[in-house]
Amino acid sequence: MASTANYAPGDFRHLTFHDAVPRFVDGTDNPRAYLERCLETIEAREPIVRGWAHLAPDLARASADEATERYRAGRPLSLIDGMPIGVKDLFETRDMPTQMGSEAFAGNFPRRDSPSIRALREAGAVIVGKTVTTELGMAHPGPTTNPFHPDHTPGGSSSGSGAVIGAQMVPAAIGSQVGGSLIRPASYCANFGLKPTLGAINRGERMGLSQATMGVHAGSVEDMWQVAIEMVKRAGGDVGQPGLYGPSEPPAPRRPDTLIVLETEGWALLDSASVEAAERYLSNLSRAGVRLLRRSDHPLIEDFERTIAAAKAITNDINSFEMRWNTLNLFEQYPDKLSERILARMRSGQVISLDTYRHLLSQREVGRQKLAALAHLADGLIGVSATGPAPVWERDRPGAPLPKAPTGDYACNAATSLLGAPAVTVPVLGVRGLPLGMQIVGQPHDDARITAIAAWAVKTVAPVSVD
Repeated sequence: MASTANYAPGDFRHLTFHDAVPRFVDGTDNPRAYLERCLETIEAREPIVRGWAHLAPDLARASADEATERYRAGRPLSLIDGMPIGVKDLFETRDMPTQMGSEAFAGNFPRRDSPSIRALREAGAVIVGKTVTTELGMAHPGPTTNPFHPDHTPGGSSSGSGAVIGAQMVPAAIGSQVGGSLIRPASYCANFGLKPTLGAINRGERMGLSQATMGVHAGSVEDMWQVAIEMVKRAGGDVGQPGLYGPSEPPAPRRPDTLIVLETEGWALLDSASVEAAERYLSNLSRAGVRLLRRSDHPLIEDFERTIAAAKAITNDINSFEMRWNTLNLFEQYPDKLSERILARMRSGQVISLDTYRHLLSQREVGRQKLAALAHLADGLIGVSATGPAPVWERDRPGAPLPKAPTGDYACNAATSLLGAPAVTVPVLGVRGLPLGMQIVGQPHDDARITAIAAWAVKTVAPVSVD
């Protein structure tokens, strides 16, 4: 397929919502009109992007009309009242099917809301539809294409959520991450993305994996934060967790004094153009007054990087062990409706012993301790959000070996998932006409701080494009 756009981070204009709210208040615009513009974009771009697993325009219009009346009466429910939102098709919705990208769940319609989805409705958000996920939120891709170059992957597993933001269809969408499922597609699709502290947003029925985290894709830092905090104010965090800490409105931009340059195992996989883009952006940060510490600058940083060097392998094995029973049950019920990729994950989980799983958990805990040891050195960490821009999507071919990593490599993301640390990605790099993000990482419960740093960086530090 031919490309549809040549992305440059300094020129691209995201669809945003927070700046439309004053017009709703003064009556020069309204949520129904805003929604109709979104639906027009969806109609124009969805045939190629294919980011939606289910669309409900009539339900969305009814919700937008209700929001419009609330603004006219001067009684909006929240700062996201009337905001069109997509929901990753892993989370239950009472009025739309939840099919989880799997033939085994075709037609599944539980007719209930996940807690955070109910919270969105209580805040007045307009649920436009369900966005495509990879099969069961794992590696097997759905039909979604990259919104900038349709022959490239949008990433996964939050494929549709990333793509509908990059395609300017809606201002926000719900995603999730267990390895690299939110930050990587956000990077590939030029999103702002929040993967919060582990357990910070209530994921309801999605409690089967110990590293799974619910998060937000958006066209701006402001909308990203507002969606997250409105969910948490009403639904809290995961059971037993305190939830997302932070203000009821987006944190004010804040320049950090010091950031640690985070390499992870992904840095070695970057191509030369991506390294150049990242280094130029880091130089721009330095010129803006931010002190940068590299792994060679302090033994604690070097120790930390060595500890997380196998984060991807550890995350793979933890997830395989934890999901094996659920996958085995599905296989026994639907032997012909699961992909070879998910079956391979099931088989790999079956050979992991309990003693091995316990060792993996101990390795994870050591990594978390090493992250905590860095807290006094810097305000946070910064690194690339993916191992480069979105790769070409090598589709499966009958009789041929399955392509590895069809939605991209999550080597840059596994560490933050393993550590339960918050990460915010910002779309500030362009590499060969495709987006690439930089992620700001914090200590657990530092979500508001890294969001404030992200807001400052976007407003202050020049983005970078490399051909």
